[in-house]
Amino acid sequence: MAKLFENTYRAIGAGVVLALILFLIGDRDLDHVFWAFLFRWLHVISGILWVGLLWYFNLVQIPIMSKIPAELKPAVGRYIAPEALFWFRWAAVSTMVTGLILSALNGYGHQAMMLQEGVRMIGIGMWLGLIMAFNVWFVIWPNQKKVLGLVPADDAAKAKAARIAMLTSRANFALSFPLLYCMVAQQNGITL
Repeated sequence: MAKLFENTYRAIGAGVVLALILFLIGDRDLDHVFWAFLFRWLHVISGILWVGLLWYFNLVQIPIMSKIPAELKPAVGRYIAPEALFWFRWAAVSTMVTGLILSALNGYGHQAMMLQEGVRMIGIGMWLGLIMAFNVWFVIWPNQKKVLGLVPADDAAKAKAARIAMLTSRANFALSFPLLYCMVAQQNGITL
C-alpha cells in the first residue's frame, strides 16, 4: 500500500480508478445529465487545484520567502516555484475550459456571459474566472519567467517583475473570494 502512495501519479491513478468504480456501480446513462455532471466534476477538480495553488502562493510561499535564508532561496526558485507554476497555469486553463463546456451543456453560457437576469451571478463568476486566467497567463507567468531566470533579465527587471507578479497574484487571490461566492450562490438560488 505504501508503494501506491509514495508516487504522486500512482496516487492520482488510484483516485481515478476509485472514481471509475463508483461510476461503474452507479447510474451509467450517458445522457445529457451525465455529461453535465462529468464536466462539473472536472471543473471542480481543476478549480480546487487552481485556487488551491493560488492560496498556497499567497498564504504560504510569498509570505515565507522573506524569512528563508538567502542560501536556500535558489531551491525554491529552481525546484518548487516552476513546478507549482506549471500546475497553476494549466489548472487555470482546465478550469476555464471545463467551466465553459459546462455552461454550454447547461444552456446558459451565452446568457451568463451577457450577464442576463437569472444567470447574472454565475456570469459574474465566469467573468472573474476569465480575468484571473488572463492574469495567470499574460501577467503572472511572463513576469515569473523573468524572476525564475527562464528569460534573460537584469536584477532590476527581476525585482520589478517579482513585484508585478506578486501584486497580480494578490489581485487574483482577492478575486477568488467573489468568484467562489458567485459559483456557490448560483447553485443555491441566490441571484442578482
